Amino acid sequence: MTRPPITPLPRLAHRATGTSRADRNVPEETAVALSYGGTTHAVMMASPADFEDFAIGFSLTEGIIASTDEIEAIDVEDHGAGIDIQIRLFDKANKRFEARRRRLAGPVGCGLCGIESIDEAMRAVRDVSGSTLVLPAYEITQAVRLLSKVQPLHKETGAVHAAGFYAPGRGILIAREDVGRHNALDKLAGALAQAGIDGASGAIVVTSRVSVEMVQKTAAIGASFIIAVSAPTALAIRTAEEAGMTLVALVRGDEFDIFTHPERLTSESSAHVA
Repeated sequence: MTRPPITPLPRLAHRATGTSRADRNVPEETAVALSYGGTTHAVMMASPADFEDFAIGFSLTEGIIASTDEIEAIDVEDHGAGIDIQIRLFDKANKRFEARRRRLAGPVGCGLCGIESIDEAMRAVRDVSGSTLVLPAYEITQAVRLLSKVQPLHKETGAVHAAGFYAPGRGILIAREDVGRHNALDKLAGALAQAGIDGASGAIVVTSRVSVEMVQKTAAIGASFIIAVSAPTALAIRTAEEAGMTLVALVRGDEFDIFTHPERLTSESSAHVA
């Protein structure tokens, strides 16, 4: 089942030389429901692509499953108004997830429900401090430059985010795009899991700002580096510090800011990766 991720639509183009009518390619976004055992758990506005990656990645980064082995089946249903991704978990994982869902729902009128939901949002982040990965400074800027070359949707629309996995000396192994930055990272997580790539072997590179959720999801992937084009939030910085993660942001040309664990970067001279 496929939907076009891009649609050409008419607009008036105002330029210094005048105004003209012309089509512009714009990205599609659609409601995508992630349902477990027949019950919807979350609905995201997302690009209509890479649904299986999305289902697997979301399940992993949100802690619903510990590995892809806990998923029995994934069915993608197009309901016109949106997409419903039906995910069936094997019994043990499903029972664990159902218990979690009941705990978060709580009894009607329970004053503690909000506290439990806050605890869930601020769940302990995976510790990646044991990583031995070290990157020379030139690979930080190289990673961002290479990611820009594997963004076909952004090239056509200028309106989507990307998340890529950079392996030292090898470049961007996998990249995913989406109108939502979290979705792009979830899709990347799913693609990495399906390809059997160890998250600890490289760095996550994103075109967006770094929120705490982006740090949580990067840690869930097992990566000890997150490299971003835009700025981080204060909570994201504190969370990355706690997780033992190196957070590099505001990558502009050959310049960038290192916010946490700078010991993983070296000043080794540059090399070229095509």
